[in-house]
Amino acid sequence: MLNWSDILVFAREGAPAPDRRDERSDEEWQAVLSPERYHVLRQAGTERPFSSEMCSKFEPGLYGCGACGTLLFDAQEKFESGTGWPSFTQPVAENAVAYHLDNSYGWERIEAVCNCCGSHLGHVFPDGPAPSGLRYCMNALALERVKG
Repeated sequence: MLNWSDILVFAREGAPAPDRRDERSDEEWQAVLSPERYHVLRQAGTERPFSSEMCSKFEPGLYGCGACGTLLFDAQEKFESGTGWPSFTQPVAENAVAYHLDNSYGWERIEAVCNCCGSHLGHVFPDGPAPSGLRYCMNALALERVKG
């Protein structure tokens, strides 16, 4: 189980290597993603809070990257954070998500990206529920629910 110390180490030193890499050109991503998904996933945009039904849905299943399909989160780790974005306590695997220090907006945050294709997912914070204490605050547009 990952904890905040692990996330900080991965943000500074790099996450474990992904199982595969998906390296497409910007033009290729634009061709396969909707403009909204492209903005979030490839331009590190953020959707409006509470703009997706995904926040309030808690059915079993897995969530993959909205760009490349890599499995990222299990619905069993999903929780209601009250933030307006889908939140999870853990990724499905230690190497599913990569982390980058994000100093935009005047404070330090940890950006979460798909470790396979580098697409922006959201941010991870140390204010989640026990036992990990992590809150992966994800953009719903960055995720694709896979039936489980």
